[in-house]
Amino acid sequence: MICPRCADALIEVMAKSPVKDVWTVYQCQHCLYTWRDTEPLRRTSREHYPQAFRMTQKDIDDAPMVPSIPPLLAEGKR
Repeated sequence: MICPRCADALIEVMAKSPVKDVWTVYQCQHCLYTWRDTEPLRRTSREHYPQAFRMTQKDIDDAPMVPSIPPLLAEGKR
C-alpha cells in the first residue's frame, strides 16, 4: 500500500471500526494524509487521486504550519 497523496509506503493503521471488518482508517506517516478504506478510489488509490492534490517532497517541505504553534507559556503562567 502507498499513500494516495504522496506515494510514500510508510502507512499505519490509525483505527478500526468497532464492528469487526467494517472499515479501517490509515495514515501516511510522511504527509499525514488520512483515509478510510471504504472511501472512493479517488481518495484511496494513487492512480485515481486527483493530480492537483498530489504532494511532492518540495510541497511537504514548503507547506505552512496551519494553525501555527504558539510559543510555550512560562512555567508560572500555565
